[in-house]
Amino acid sequence: MRIDSTQRFWDNYIDKTKCYGVSANAARWYVKQVEVYIKTHSSLRLAQHTDKEMEEYLQDLGRNNRIDDWQFKQAVDALKILFVDVICSPWSDKFPWEYWKESATSLPNTHATVARDYSQIGSNTIASTKPGRPPTLENCIVQTVRLKYPVYFDKLITKIRVKQYSIRTEHAYEPWVARYIVFHAMRDPATLGGEAVAAFLEYLVVKRNVASSTQSQALCALVFFYKQVLDVELGEFSHFTHSKKPRRLPVVLSKQEIKRLLATIDEETPRLMANILYGCGLRLMECIRLRIFDIDFSYHQIIIRNAKGNKDRVVPLPRKLVKPLNNQITYTLNLHQNDITEGFGEVYLPSALERKYPNAAKEKGWQYVFPSSKLSPDPRANKIRRHHIHESFLQRKIKRAANKAGLVKKINCHALRHSFATHLLEAGYDIRTVQELLGHADVSTTMIYTHVLNKPGITVLSPLDQLDD
Repeated sequence: MRIDSTQRFWDNYIDKTKCYGVSANAARWYVKQVEVYIKTHSSLRLAQHTDKEMEEYLQDLGRNNRIDDWQFKQAVDALKILFVDVICSPWSDKFPWEYWKESATSLPNTHATVARDYSQIGSNTIASTKPGRPPTLENCIVQTVRLKYPVYFDKLITKIRVKQYSIRTEHAYEPWVARYIVFHAMRDPATLGGEAVAAFLEYLVVKRNVASSTQSQALCALVFFYKQVLDVELGEFSHFTHSKKPRRLPVVLSKQEIKRLLATIDEETPRLMANILYGCGLRLMECIRLRIFDIDFSYHQIIIRNAKGNKDRVVPLPRKLVKPLNNQITYTLNLHQNDITEGFGEVYLPSALERKYPNAAKEKGWQYVFPSSKLSPDPRANKIRRHHIHESFLQRKIKRAANKAGLVKKINCHALRHSFATHLLEAGYDIRTVQELLGHADVSTTMIYTHVLNKPGITVLSPLDQLDD
């Protein structure tokens, strides 16, 4: 391009960035991102670029461990403006820009997938704030109480891990014990008993107006602490105000609403993940953490490993998902092979497995079915690894699709699992079968879905309809 045409090109590009709300200061970084891309493809005119060049470039960019998440996302935005608004490439409207941007979120050290391996006994295991931000009030409370009673908290974490409770339970119980001690003016909890626990639980309801589930969680945390850490049985202390537990029915979508929702998700990967949630009844994190060897195409089943309660289960693989899952796995394996070529290719493994099988992290079967679009540093082993997609990626896609489809129900990822169970019961499957597919330990949990089979008031003819016109 000549000097005058080059200047017009960049002036036009900067004008387009303003349409997206990009500030003048940020626009110069967008220009730099585009300049790097153009320099990388100096032998090819921009009008000749295809989605293949774009995908390969973003894959290579994602392997640069010196680029932060926000920089990667900025690059995707910059290139989107270039090809959609400036070059107007025919392929650019259908290219999954949002997938590349949103799936680049790295897993923080405190994420439930990896947190337990980062958390050492004796250190604060509560999720830390982002660098540069002040610590939360909850973190300050835990740190303060921990400094005074380190032995109690170390033993609490040890007991939780020995019993193989989830990392989320660990992150919930520690703050409750800290709040309880602060409520009683930092007194030694060994000198307190059932009366003190009852007073704290009543305070939560009367003064803090917490929900029934919150009060129950606090109760469980304190009973566990006294029994497992202090070796004290609290006995009966039911004389406190209980938060009334509301009777909630799950949000269920009709089959037509499911079809509208899934059809509205225009990108292949989140649409496939949403289909898995509904077609197999998976929880969000069960879908996110699927590994390649969990998909059994021969027997048309998916193995859910280490699910809630540390249990495995098997669910049927819908035949409609065989081809898109094969395509997704092919993409993942190609990405994995390119990572290996670049000297990477490792995936996160729980520490015990990593010690037992030191080479497994690079094996194909261990790779996540839905990998992140960006490599991330792993501070535990000082390595660069490719984790799974962050769950917020699919959560946002489901929310946006529901709004776009005009669905007014309160829809989230778990609503697809609710719909799976409800539609199976409507189809005549017995409650025990549905319980097994959902992975419920108690059939009473599954019984909530029987509301679709028990509608005594639905068949009643309203007196309004009986009035003469």
